[in-house]
Amino acid sequence: MEWEPRDSMELNEQKKEYSAVTRNCFEWVEAVVTSIVVVVLLFTFLFRVVNVNGQSMEDTIHNEDKVLLTNLFYEPENGDVVVISRAQHFEEPIIKRVIATGGQTVDIDFETGAVYVDGTLLEEDYINELTFTDEGTEFPLTLGEGEIFVMGDNRNHSTDSRDTRIGAVDTRYVVGRAVALALPGPDSLTGERDFSRIGLLH
Repeated sequence: MEWEPRDSMELNEQKKEYSAVTRNCFEWVEAVVTSIVVVVLLFTFLFRVVNVNGQSMEDTIHNEDKVLLTNLFYEPENGDVVVISRAQHFEEPIIKRVIATGGQTVDIDFETGAVYVDGTLLEEDYINELTFTDEGTEFPLTLGEGEIFVMGDNRNHSTDSRDTRIGAVDTRYVVGRAVALALPGPDSLTGERDFSRIGLLH
């Protein structure tokens, strides 16, 4: 029986170790590349990040917040927070909440601040204050098919469908639905970010 020299045995062991390390490195690189590709595809076809400018959606969304937007097979529904493109009377995209959709009738009592859709009083736990500001749109307002009525949660500091320059919004101008707060903006007073606000939007 022939014995393999010690030097040769050690060389073989080193080759095996090198092979294992190389294989692990390739697997790690493959995993990283795959993850990057998946993230790119998700943010290309399913999600995008949008920066919020303004205070019209406080306290739900603040100025300089970054929200996650999706538009895959999306049709606006009551209560959704949506981003609307600049195609309709806007200098830049705006973010508002859908109050009513095509075929529904909106009515607002500006004395009590109450909002009604098809005669039913809305329970709006998301608003910053009741709706007292009349901006010219006549109520009750019945929406046509393919239209939505939107308002900001910061009701008396929001330019929205109550304004005759905007009115009912064509759903073709809806970029997508804001589904989550990805990164909170800095506080206007302290400059600090409240990371506890990160999460799904309701």
